Amino acid sequence: QVHVVESGGGLVQPGGSLRLSCVASGISFNRYTMCWYRQAPGKQRELVAYITTGGVTNYLDSVKGRFTISRDNAENTVYLQMNSLEAEDTAVYYCNAALPTSAFWGQGTQVTVSS
Repeated sequence: QVHVVESGGGLVQPGGSLRLSCVASGISFNRYTMCWYRQAPGKQRELVAYITTGGVTNYLDSVKGRFTISRDNAENTVYLQMNSLEAEDTAVYYCNAALPTSAFWGQGTQVTVSS
C-alpha cells in the first residue's frame, strides 16, 4: 500500500523559513519524479517545484531563489526548504510522486505566512 505523508507546515511570519518533508512508502521511490504543489483558497493547484530521479530541479517563477527542493532516496523523503516566505505563499502544500502512468498524492500540509 502506498502512503505519501507531508509534514512541516505551520504559521510563520513574513521573511521566515519552513522546511517541508514528504515521506513516500510502498513505492520504488528512486524511480519517481517528486513534486510539490500548492493550492491557495479560491485558486487552482499549482506546481511549485519538482526533482527528477537524476536530480534535475525546476521551480515556479515566483519561488525561484527562495525555495529549494531536494531528495534523499535512502530515506524515501523529499524536502522543500522555503526561505523569505511571503503572504502569497500561504496555501496547502501537497507532495506528489509521479511516473508517466501513475501518481500518488499526500493529504497536504498547511503553510500560513502572516504577521
